[in-house]
Amino acid sequence: MQYNKVELCGVNTSKIKVLKEDEKKRLLEIIKTGTPSERSRAREEMINGNLRLVLSVIQKFTNRGENLDDLFQVGCIGLIKAIDNFDSSLDVRFSTYGVPMIIGEVRRYLRDSNYIRVSRSVRDTAYKAMQVKERLQSENGREPTVEEIAKELDIPKENVVLALEAIVEPVSLYEPVFNDGSDTIYVMDQVGDNNDDTNWLEEIAIKEAIAGLSDREKKILAMRFYKGKTQMEVAGEIGISQAQVSRIEKNALEKIKKQAD
Repeated sequence: MQYNKVELCGVNTSKIKVLKEDEKKRLLEIIKTGTPSERSRAREEMINGNLRLVLSVIQKFTNRGENLDDLFQVGCIGLIKAIDNFDSSLDVRFSTYGVPMIIGEVRRYLRDSNYIRVSRSVRDTAYKAMQVKERLQSENGREPTVEEIAKELDIPKENVVLALEAIVEPVSLYEPVFNDGSDTIYVMDQVGDNNDDTNWLEEIAIKEAIAGLSDREKKILAMRFYKGKTQMEVAGEIGISQAQVSRIEKNALEKIKKQAD
């Protein structure tokens, strides 16, 4: 999608004004302290000046087969909520707060229009939990715990977990999550294996091949396949990046496979 060739909801996106950061701060301050007429004008200008932000977000959802006009309108709702709820006293860029709000609104729309239905009560709990999560994250500058969200809602933390899990879309194990230019890390690389009965290294039983590996390679394979740790956990314990863990692991397995052939 190119900005200069897109028209959504009657809006020529090539003519969308993009506000500078100091302009956003000025408008947000007027929205907070101005007269009713000033707040109304500033709010409208703030909305129009951030439509490009909405456009950039909905491009992430263009492969869902949804109508782009619908997604754009839903994204605008998220933008308006972000403007109305943004705390200008915090040292945070508006886009840092606005993008998750827009994404959340689009995801809610997609979930509600999905053929797999979740009960209304569970959805309501999940949406309230997401709103509390966004607010606590904005107030504290960090990701809130499940316990903190549950305390705010005055419900058991198990209910929060179940509600949020119920509206999470399934993710492919082969979806890429990181690429450093040479090796790609997929979701499946971050999943640990706690099933000792099906340990891959025990099944291949090639002691000579494993003995030929370096100490670091042996340690990483042992942590990954014997202890069932994720690459992220291994990286944290050894003190290297996850990309390095992935590369070493793959190289070690290739060595074993070659000697097994």
